[in-house]
Amino acid sequence: MKKTRIAVKCWSVLLSAALLLSSGAVLTGCSTQKDPEETSKPAAQESTEKNPGRVTEEETSEPEKETEDMTEIKPFRDITATELVGELRTGWNLGNTLDATGSGGAAALAETAWGNPLTKEEMIKAVRDQGFNTIRIPVTWQGFTGGAPNYNINPAYLKRVKTVVDYAIDNGMYVILNTHHEEWVTLYNSTYEEESAHLTGLWTNIANEFKGYDEHLIFEGLNEPRRQNTSIEWTGGDEESRNCVNKLNQDFVNAVRATGGNNEKRLLMIPGYAASSSDVVLRSIKIPNDPMIAVSVHAYAPYNFALNTNGTKEWSASKSNDTHDIDHLMETLDSLFLSNDIPVIIGEVGAMNKDNEATRAEWATYYYGKATEYGIPMIWWDNNAFSGNGENFGLFNRREMSWPYPDLVKAIMDATESRVKE
Repeated sequence: MKKTRIAVKCWSVLLSAALLLSSGAVLTGCSTQKDPEETSKPAAQESTEKNPGRVTEEETSEPEKETEDMTEIKPFRDITATELVGELRTGWNLGNTLDATGSGGAAALAETAWGNPLTKEEMIKAVRDQGFNTIRIPVTWQGFTGGAPNYNINPAYLKRVKTVVDYAIDNGMYVILNTHHEEWVTLYNSTYEEESAHLTGLWTNIANEFKGYDEHLIFEGLNEPRRQNTSIEWTGGDEESRNCVNKLNQDFVNAVRATGGNNEKRLLMIPGYAASSSDVVLRSIKIPNDPMIAVSVHAYAPYNFALNTNGTKEWSASKSNDTHDIDHLMETLDSLFLSNDIPVIIGEVGAMNKDNEATRAEWATYYYGKATEYGIPMIWWDNNAFSGNGENFGLFNRREMSWPYPDLVKAIMDATESRVKE
């Protein structure tokens, strides 16, 4: 990986120049499918999902919200990991936004680099008002992080991330904050020490910034750590790569806990290889010796219906072949984790639009209902994409502030109603 070092004093110059630009470019790409046995989402960089529309100059100049000084350590409830996860009704991903790449290191343009509008507090309120009480904020830090040994984060970028986090926290929501498209993660024994130092430095900086936040903020160490651009990228990895994920997960936990404050007891999410829902990956996960851990899984199931752009648009709860993958996943998660008091969060889920809202609503009723039975919250992957040949997982149209698929949203809310805490 090429590492770029930029003096801190240069960030303000770069940011000022970026604000003068209009990010009108529209990105295109082709969807890359993976083995049907895998139900984790392919990398967003390879998908037309990052093409929701043109961004105007006005959309790159949202006035910054005054963020609260969270160096003060806020009260933090004495609550177990399972109890906390039990308070997450259902969630929504702010996808293809702060996780976007290709802004050339310009903090002001990063959020809109893939064509999505700048995030505004009114958007987050609209999500909350629809019934979602959890928001996952994927963030790509690569390109905004200095080199070893400190891996300092661009102050302007960190401030923007904090502003978006506060939009949700201030509106009573739970927030999952992660590291997303970090291409320096390669998962070889020969590169582990360097990657361990990078992850430790990065999470030390993130955790220190948010150490005063209460239990509503959750950290997720890695998104879909995998061997990118290899034959095993989406097929469960190999023993070496899966072991490297386990070691990096432990490094993440150690780094966060070492920062003190509320980070000593914050809920932390760890994935297996590629956050895959396959049996081989789930069985390979090594849980750190820490009481506040949840397992992160991505499960677009069944693959041919939910994720495969060339797959089927048909699905029925009355057909065992259609429900098998969902049933098997829940049983596996229960036997490996839930029965051992280790909570699970399905951090990415969805069924792309194939002009089949009624069928997707039936699927959501079954899948979300089954997850609710097992006590597993699920977070819809919303990339704000609604048309074209790519991965159209849009649920909330952020430009129009509308919900184009009301029956699908209602199915999600009805299926998770029992998770609402009084």
